Parts: sequence; C-alpha cells; structure tokens
Amino acid sequence: MPGLVIKDFPESLHHRLKDKARKHHRSLTREALTILEEGLMRPDRVHELPRPVIGKSPINDAWLDCARNQGRA
Repeated sequence: MPGLVIKDFPESLHHRLKDKARKHHRSLTREALTILEEGLMRPDRVHELPRPVIGKSPINDAWLDCARNQGRA
C-alpha cells in the first residue's frame, strides 16, 4: 500500500485532526483517510461568477476624475 508524507503540517491543523480522531475513536491516520475519502467523493463544485453589475453610467477615467474632484477617492 502506498504511503503519504505531509511536510510542514501546521501544528494547529494537527491538533484539530487529533481532536476529531479522538472524538470519533479513530487513529490519526484513519481520521485523515476518512476525511480525504469523504472530500474526494463529493462532486466538484462549479463556481459560477455573478452577473456583472450594469450601472447608470460607465466607470471610466472621466467618471473617476469627477469622483476624485468631489473628494470620493
């Protein structure tokens, strides 16, 4: 069976994993494998970008200059 070494594992994450393993009565390795299995079984999420906001006037250099002149920068 292949092995896995995780370098520079953050101490805070190690503590959280250890607490979760203890809570589920599992070894640290078994808990990590369970979390990986659950995460990899979920379908990939497709993140859609929000629709662009179309305002009353375009934001261009003239608009920005006007806003700066009115102290809105």
